[in-house]
Amino acid sequence: VIDVGTGTCGLGAGAGHTLNAIRQYLMQHRLQAEVVEVGCLGLCSQEPLVDVQVPGRARVCFEKVTEDKVPEILDAVLAGFVPFQHVLGQWPTPDQRPWDRVMHLAHHPFFALQRRCVLKNCGVLDPASIDEYIARGGYKGLAKVLLSMRHEEVCDCILESGLRGRGGGQKWKIALHQAAPSRYLICNADEGDPGAFMDRAVIEGDPHRLIEGIIIAAYGIGATKAYVYIRAEYPLAIKRLEHAIAQAQEYGLLGTNILDSGFSLNVVIKQGAGAFVCGEETALIHSIEGKRGMPRPRPPFPAAEGLFNSPTIINNVETFANVPAILCNGAAWFAGMGTATSKGTKVFAVSGKVRRTGLVEVEMGTTLRQVVMEIGGGIPNEKRYKAVQIGGPSGGCIPTQHLDIQIDYESLKQVGAMMGSGGLVVMDEDTCMVDVAKFFMEFIQRESCGKCTPCREGTLRMLEILERIPHGRRRETKTDALERFRGVIYLDRLARVIKDTSLCGLGQTAPNPVLSTLRFFREEYEAHIFDR
Repeated sequence: VIDVGTGTCGLGAGAGHTLNAIRQYLMQHRLQAEVVEVGCLGLCSQEPLVDVQVPGRARVCFEKVTEDKVPEILDAVLAGFVPFQHVLGQWPTPDQRPWDRVMHLAHHPFFALQRRCVLKNCGVLDPASIDEYIARGGYKGLAKVLLSMRHEEVCDCILESGLRGRGGGQKWKIALHQAAPSRYLICNADEGDPGAFMDRAVIEGDPHRLIEGIIIAAYGIGATKAYVYIRAEYPLAIKRLEHAIAQAQEYGLLGTNILDSGFSLNVVIKQGAGAFVCGEETALIHSIEGKRGMPRPRPPFPAAEGLFNSPTIINNVETFANVPAILCNGAAWFAGMGTATSKGTKVFAVSGKVRRTGLVEVEMGTTLRQVVMEIGGGIPNEKRYKAVQIGGPSGGCIPTQHLDIQIDYESLKQVGAMMGSGGLVVMDEDTCMVDVAKFFMEFIQRESCGKCTPCREGTLRMLEILERIPHGRRRETKTDALERFRGVIYLDRLARVIKDTSLCGLGQTAPNPVLSTLRFFREEYEAHIFDR
């Protein structure tokens, strides 16, 4: 069996050409092998990844397998040797005997500290095969729910598990208890944060896990229709999700009278146009209704009055991907991971100035140093770590002195950051933090829907100040420099006003990158102003 990583990251690195080269090699040598297109294994920096399983021997994963390396690798494998120079960290030393001491991939530094729950099947099973998903325990949680649990019990199980920050049992119960003729469920797969690609990878690599989670959640709140709101820029994820939905319907796991339980559910894919503000739940609801994606004041909250004025639950991909395992293994299993107040695991998209970029899933409470230095392999080119931008444009920068901070909701808030979607961008000593603040402010200002004045006008003023600060001048008096320094003070005040007075989460968190860089890297602002 030959698995080829054909997620978006793999295809971007040339996996399509590698796949064709493998098939041509097998055809030329008249060999029979099962070639499977799998999703992203997580280690995006080493793509294209090719995993080879020879009967009776250890499974071996090869890294950066471009089409020109295919003959060399397969020739060696068929001859009974492992071409160690291409192996993904599973070879202790080059002088070991072939196949004798090939280590399991779980021992690779990138995977050793991870706790893969949501990403358990990604890069391992065929996302186009419902049979493979069922063989690995798929839809077991759904069968348990539909055949032996009441709606209330499902909500209680999620609540007891401690699934937090991504929604959960409390608002599910609110929606369930509303006196309404219909209820809706929405999966928010519209990840628009720079550096975030978790939802895309989960859908591309394990779409049936998402579908199972959606069905269980819909049963829990009594919804008969669900929407998956996904970016149109994710064509591969959409294609694989559509295929998975069709398979689930064919197997009687989706549609009318699922598993003869009397429960029915229709899942609709709604493609978004790429507006970042539609990540906010009320703006997302307006978009599905065919209106302009703009937030509205709350209350009423969507759980009471949402899509088409009906009770609506909105959660993201990671939440629904956690649901099947929680219902299958029990609330105590999930609650047994993480910290006292932050349960379970969290998926991060690690990118930027780090050796091993990709998708990482760690238990809550893991330190930032472990993620960046051990899992990520540290900073390349012998550079020093400077900061991590966590939580996307709504998050904050975490400097060196807080590198040992635990990754959980409370700890991140203490340093002016937030968990957010899970984007984690690493920066080294060469990064200008004023430029970082300006980059994220440009993004926020561009994506603002313009409905409320603090966000529409305030972010524009902040961006103008940030553009003036590093702008060099041929002649500048000390008075001019002091005037720009007053701009920094005004920037701080303006950021706090926007944070307190904006209508929705986008505006309320927009100043976070500026506030965190002012807090930890104020000397860089002053260096631009006084030292040019």
